[in-house]
Amino acid sequence: MSIGVLTLYFLIPGCTSLKEKRGRIKPVIARLHREFNLSVAEIDHQDQWQEATLVCALVSNDGRHTQSALQNVTNYFASNWPDLELVDQHIELI
Repeated sequence: MSIGVLTLYFLIPGCTSLKEKRGRIKPVIARLHREFNLSVAEIDHQDQWQEATLVCALVSNDGRHTQSALQNVTNYFASNWPDLELVDQHIELI
């Protein structure tokens, strides 16, 4: 069994309120969950308007599949939300 954790730290340029931030992040969380069947949560920077940290978790029976799937999530994020500036990503396999 392999557990993969992907941490995405990104900036939200032009965001002027927490309400606007939630409105921009909520569709991202829902779409990643739906497209890749993984768990997604915002874990840090909840009170800051222009930055966010999302964590995605995936459980699989193969470590290579987990690594590949989480890398696909990163690529998908970068290509589908160009208005969100991906600053850092980190994949950890447990």
